[in-house]
Parts: sequence; structure tokens; C-alpha cells
Amino acid sequence: MIATEMRPMPESSPVGLHRVLSPQGVLPQAAERLDNSARIAVDEVRITVERLNLDAASFRQLATKHAGDGDAVRAEVVEIIAGRGKMQNPVTGSGGMLIGTVDEVGSESPLGLRPGDRVATLVSLTLTPLAITDGLARWDGRSEQVPAEGHAILFARSIAAVLPDDLDAELALAVLDVCGAPALTDRVARSYPQPTVAVIGGAGKSGSLSLVAARRAGARTVGVVPNETEHARLEQAGLADHVVLADARDPVALSTAVTEALGGPADITVVCVDVPGCEHGAILATADRGTVIFFSMATSFSAAALGAEGLAADVTMLIGNGYSHGHASFALDLLRAEPAVRRLFEQRLETA
Repeated sequence: MIATEMRPMPESSPVGLHRVLSPQGVLPQAAERLDNSARIAVDEVRITVERLNLDAASFRQLATKHAGDGDAVRAEVVEIIAGRGKMQNPVTGSGGMLIGTVDEVGSESPLGLRPGDRVATLVSLTLTPLAITDGLARWDGRSEQVPAEGHAILFARSIAAVLPDDLDAELALAVLDVCGAPALTDRVARSYPQPTVAVIGGAGKSGSLSLVAARRAGARTVGVVPNETEHARLEQAGLADHVVLADARDPVALSTAVTEALGGPADITVVCVDVPGCEHGAILATADRGTVIFFSMATSFSAAALGAEGLAADVTMLIGNGYSHGHASFALDLLRAEPAVRRLFEQRLETA
């Protein structure tokens, strides 16, 4: 159990080194245990937690492990947070993000937050000191969004966005959780003249926003989905020029579906699915000198690197960084401007 009592903090580090309990010398994301005590250093911010948003890969792994038993999923998440002082799935290595209200701001915090601000953290729960006080009693363990009580700590070199007044908090959280995907898709698409873009998992949260970002950047797009329900949903939304059915874990089927829809391999392939084993199909579906963007935490980067080598594929492969300048406002503006995207997000929240 990680201690949560109020006690003096040692000299602080802007990247949170002072919160690392073990092993020493690593950054908080790589740490096994963090100090999640409530007392803040002069450059930290304490947030009263309202809701966690587990990342899709982590939630899928937990739900699969426990065969959909929500009580067992909840118990494991509580155990992880209590044992590590943060939420970091030991299998996927991923966490998620949270929303809450700023409770206290250190006198030297550079984040520009004020007590009472309702915020979403834009840094991963894998590096955020976190303490839960309610045992997640209001969560049924069957969705990624987790009602919670407790506190979290932001370092000087953290990121948080004040929640917009015009959007429901759950909706804003769902968008901000994936806001890095459309921002990077936009940047890469604009580096190509009239690109073709394939988005694997195009009906999901990051996938639908990435499709819109690609289209706005002048791309011709194809959304790849795994089943008829997702196919109908994405077709109705009208976010892609083509919608195709394919199992992203089947390299030949995926590549064939993309090339038939676009008349050739994609210049840019964006992977937004939360299952492992999609690396080779994404590479095979991408044109020579093209780009593959991996936004899934289920990605095996060794499989991607060795797969590209084995396929003699000269492609640039990018790890989807969850941060870029202006990524939060970019994603929220896409949601506001595209009613079809908003409907997709709201449908997912209704069925969660």
C-alpha cells in the first residue's frame, strides 16, 4: 500500500523524480511505485479526482483477462493503484487520464491553473501520482470511464486542459483522451501532396477524429472496421471516402481491403485499434516511402520494426505521441465542427 498521509515533500523535480519510490533513477512513467501523498511541493498541483478514463488497450486486456467480470476488473484496478501509487496496467504498460477539480496549486507551479478549475489531465495515468479513497465503488467495471474519489498530483512539467463549458464533461474527456491522434495525422497528411490515408479502427474515438483530420488536410481516406455494426456506423457518419471490412490482425486481408479501396497502398496508415498483432498488416497496406502511425498501446514496436525489415518495406514508422502543441483545442474543434463525429462519440458513451 502506498502511503497517502500528509508529510513534507523533498526538493521537487519538474519531471517528478522526487515522487519516485522505486527503482531510484527512473522517471515516474518507468517507476514501479510512486509517492502519492497529498502534500504538494511548491511547483505541484493537487487535483480532486472525479473520473478516470482507462485507455482502450488496458481496459480490453483487463476485461478479457476476467471474462467480462466487472467486479474482478474493478478489484484489479483498485489493487494496481494501491500498489503502485498510479494507474499503470502491468501487462499493457498503459493507463489513461482523468478529470477533476484543482484543489491546491503550489506557489511556483507554471501550469496556470487555479483552485476550482475543472480540468482534464493530458498526461498519462502511468506517471501521475494517484490515490483512490472510495474503492471505485460507483464503477461497475464494464466501461473505460470510471467514477472515482481521491486525489492526483501534477508536476511542473505536466499538461492539463480546463474543461470547456459547452461540452459535457464525459464527452470532453473521451475526446481529450485521444487528442494526440488527429493532431499528428493532420501534420503528417499535410506533408504529402494529395495523400491517401487508411485509418485502421476508423469508427473508434481516435480513428474517427483521425479520419476527419486527414480529410481536412486534403486526403482521400479509407476507414477500416472489424464488423458490420462498425461498418454501418461509419458509413452513416460519412467520415471516410471508403469504408471496408477487414480483420487488422490478418495482414493479407487488411492490405487487400485497403489497396482495393484506394487503388493502391496508402501513403499514410494510422493504427487506432486496441488489439495486438496489427503491425504487419499496417506495414503491408502502406506504400513504399509511406508512413505508418501507431496510436495503439497494444502495438509491439519490435514486431513493427522486424516486420518492416522482413517485408523489405521502406516506410517511416511513428509512435503516436499523445502530445503536440495545440492538440487539445484541435480535437475539440473537430468535434464541434463535425456533428457526425460528435454523434459517434455520444453513441459510444451511451452504450458504455
